[in-house]
Amino acid sequence: MTTYRTHYSTELGLDNLGESVTLAGWVVRPRDHGGVVFFELRDMSGLMQVVVDPSEFPEAEGLRMESCISVTGTVQARPDGMENLDLETGEIDLAATELNVLSVADVLPFMVDDRTESDEVVRLQYRYLDLRRPRMAANLRARSQAIRAIRDTLNDLGFLDVETPTLINSTPEGARDFLVPARMRPGHFYALPQSPQLLKQLLMISGVDRYYQIARCYRDEDQRSDRQIEFTQLDMEGAFWDEEGVWATIEQVVAAVVERLRGVSVEVPLPRLSYTDAMIRYGTDKPDIRFGMEITNLSDVFVGTDFRGFAAVLDDGGTVRGINLGRHEMSRSQLDALVDRAKELGAAGLVWIAINEDGSFRSPVAKFFSDRETKGIVETLSASPGDVLAIVADSQRVVGAVLGEIRLDVGKPKDNDELSFVWVTDFPVFEQTEDGGLVPSHHPFTAPADVDEMRTAPTEATSRAYDLVLNGSELGSGSVRIHDPAIQAEVFEILGIGGDEAHSRFGWFLDALRFGTPPHAGFAIGIDRFVALLQNEKSIREVIPFPKTQTGADPLTTAPTLVADDQLRDVGIDLRPEVKAALAEAESTQAGDRAETLEGSDD
Repeated sequence: MTTYRTHYSTELGLDNLGESVTLAGWVVRPRDHGGVVFFELRDMSGLMQVVVDPSEFPEAEGLRMESCISVTGTVQARPDGMENLDLETGEIDLAATELNVLSVADVLPFMVDDRTESDEVVRLQYRYLDLRRPRMAANLRARSQAIRAIRDTLNDLGFLDVETPTLINSTPEGARDFLVPARMRPGHFYALPQSPQLLKQLLMISGVDRYYQIARCYRDEDQRSDRQIEFTQLDMEGAFWDEEGVWATIEQVVAAVVERLRGVSVEVPLPRLSYTDAMIRYGTDKPDIRFGMEITNLSDVFVGTDFRGFAAVLDDGGTVRGINLGRHEMSRSQLDALVDRAKELGAAGLVWIAINEDGSFRSPVAKFFSDRETKGIVETLSASPGDVLAIVADSQRVVGAVLGEIRLDVGKPKDNDELSFVWVTDFPVFEQTEDGGLVPSHHPFTAPADVDEMRTAPTEATSRAYDLVLNGSELGSGSVRIHDPAIQAEVFEILGIGGDEAHSRFGWFLDALRFGTPPHAGFAIGIDRFVALLQNEKSIREVIPFPKTQTGADPLTTAPTLVADDQLRDVGIDLRPEVKAALAEAESTQAGDRAETLEGSDD
């Protein structure tokens, strides 16, 4: 039997001097120093410097980076002054007595290290190489450790790990469903689940009591740095549970994950903030509470003002609000850039005020403010010399959105070294669309806080929904669910979903509600997003083993791709004429490009 390894690199240290060991991994940075060849061997644990005598192993002189090898040798101390204390194994190296080249690497498309930045599409095309990089390998280990901490915590709390199907009926979850044609029933389709929402509610009706799952979810929506069309979430549900039970459990879970990945304790219970307060103070339902710069109402300061820009807004029922951005030495162009940013975000404009050391205002509109208004601005925004103030007048929605973004532009920390969790609670039951219709704020199975309020004032009614926010990112979402079929029917009615439509779309679930459904509640955490934040990564793609690009493409497998006509026929599908025409035109263009390339190569 071949022994490829006896140890991993970082298992070895000064206690192993003189021992003969065998390591296996990949070649990093081979260096020929004339009469001796050095290189690092990388395995899943880290690096070990290997010293090879090329007179004994001539193949060492032409050893390519990332070739796969197994090497046996003697552990020895590095000479004085040659230690590398930045390396875990930096006090020792391995003097090779046997070298086996298991697989020779081709020329690399990019350097497999953390010092070289490569194009993301190329990295994804060769993801198997990208994942060898120390940073990416550390991210995968962190992801694994996070999931282990989740499982350990919930298993200890008596939760059952139950898998739910990935081929289901289409249900509303806020994005488009991915559809899968059913070959055995032409014209019919499965949908990939956006979350196991209704299925985990069925498990509560089934008497499971405490459920969790590391679930794969699919949403056909536009991509960004913290979204993927397929992603992984912790999904959980509990019967005879309310908000407090959910929060206490999730707090144990996130504390365990942070302890495992960061080695620090999370102070619980976590702070809580109502949706209304979050929107008023921070302009967003996912506030970053690591820094101040809270939005402050200045409308009372400007009652009866002669400044037309503010007076007109207040007369129309709008609001005037501001932020103290703190001490900043900003040039006029930088201050004017705040105005441009406000307009970009939807406001008519922005008033900036820089407070001079003598307390006077430097601002294009300072001359329009009365002494009372100047004093009111300073007192309300707790302004001091050197501070920069930003004020916007518009509707409450616009002002909150604009100042909320400017607050982040100026104050948001550039990393996630500090972790600030906050529960955001009491979300609206419904949100209004531009045409005046209503849609669920979370999903249509969320329980209202007050059924009578939902009936009489649906646009003002609050729900028993809650989000967990970390450093300004929504980490997860959940709610107490509706367990009364009559209330569920009322929600559908308010949403304009009639009885026949509700039965057609959710009949299987509505039937189940009639058989003694217990009160229940649940939550889901985006594992990709959570790990990315803890690893200080800006994109969740950096912690997903094989992600898609922002356009939903997979450079590694080239998905999505065309399929053969007979495959489409098998499932009863034909492409629309305009789609066929567009594909034919694209193929013709590609064929012409290939022909030009071949002609050029002949030249």
